[in-house]
Amino acid sequence: MTESRILKKTLRRDALARRDALDPAWRIEASLGMAETASQAIPIVPGAIASGFWPMRSEVDVRPLMFALMEKGGRLCLPAILDKTTIVFRELVRGAPLVDMGFGTSGPGEEAEVLDPDVMLVPLAAFDRRGHRIGYGAGYYDRAIAKLQRQGRAPRLIGIAFDCQQVDHVPDEPHDVELPEILTESGLHRFGTAG
Repeated sequence: MTESRILKKTLRRDALARRDALDPAWRIEASLGMAETASQAIPIVPGAIASGFWPMRSEVDVRPLMFALMEKGGRLCLPAILDKTTIVFRELVRGAPLVDMGFGTSGPGEEAEVLDPDVMLVPLAAFDRRGHRIGYGAGYYDRAIAKLQRQGRAPRLIGIAFDCQQVDHVPDEPHDVELPEILTESGLHRFGTAG
């Protein structure tokens, strides 16, 4: 394992421990506040596709934010793990059954339409002031975003985290996707080309 990967593993572990230590009631209130912030800061045109994620463990609960985007006319999708390297985004339709996706999360089944998101809410374990992120280590989102970009698509990428997940510096690796924006309880933070 490279020195960079060892450091990422340590940063991930420590950031997730800080997140896990947050009071569950506070996390709910912070998630609701983030949904309010985002509903103003993330314009979505009717019919645009937004990918969210079903929260696992102590993650930000983005379901209120997804509902706000749906109320603006957005179509929703959730990631579905196909194999050890690939995720696709399946449409989330009110009333449709959800199936176990592994990792303690749920999503639409195989009958749901596969969509290419215009806006992606990206989960993460840690981030820095440059918009560099540490995921959970499997690289699903890095590969999914890279695939969309190879197809000529440029989804708006918004990382989702609590402020306590910020670290001083995330080591750069060639495959890492930088996030131009990260939403936390203190607001929508823009990096690089996003402002």
